[in-house]
Amino acid sequence: MGYHQLTQEQRYHIYGLQQAGKTQKNMAEIVGVHKSTISREIRRNSGLRGYRPKQAQVIATARKAGAPKREKMTPELTQKIEEKVKMDWSPEQISGRLLREEGIRISHERIYQYIKKDKDEGGTLFKHLRHSGRKRKKRFGSEDRRGQIKNRTSI
Repeated sequence: MGYHQLTQEQRYHIYGLQQAGKTQKNMAEIVGVHKSTISREIRRNSGLRGYRPKQAQVIATARKAGAPKREKMTPELTQKIEEKVKMDWSPEQISGRLLREEGIRISHERIYQYIKKDKDEGGTLFKHLRHSGRKRKKRFGSEDRRGQIKNRTSI
């Protein structure tokens, strides 16, 4: 089950259960969310007169409106990324520089995804990467040999 925000209806339900003297654990079971969600909801959205669902909805909506927006891959941004990749910059360097100099928040993983998509479409950006791909640790088939002494004799 993925993350989703509480609805106004759920907030009224929480308020009613709180007024009925239910515990946060009971409220969570009835509303169908984790108990920490109830705890966080009451803590973050309570005012001077306690938890009020209408007020909680207003506070939560305002908080959501003020949250930083996800950066879209605009043509201007992809052009900047391509220029830096062609200069043999790593996605980590590009991500850091865009954040520091232009305030553009984009993860290095997203840049790697863009390069992969470019490769799948016949592009050559991947040739500018320093490593051909992420090295993954083998999980099965062989024991971890680090720290072992070869041909050791037991005492």
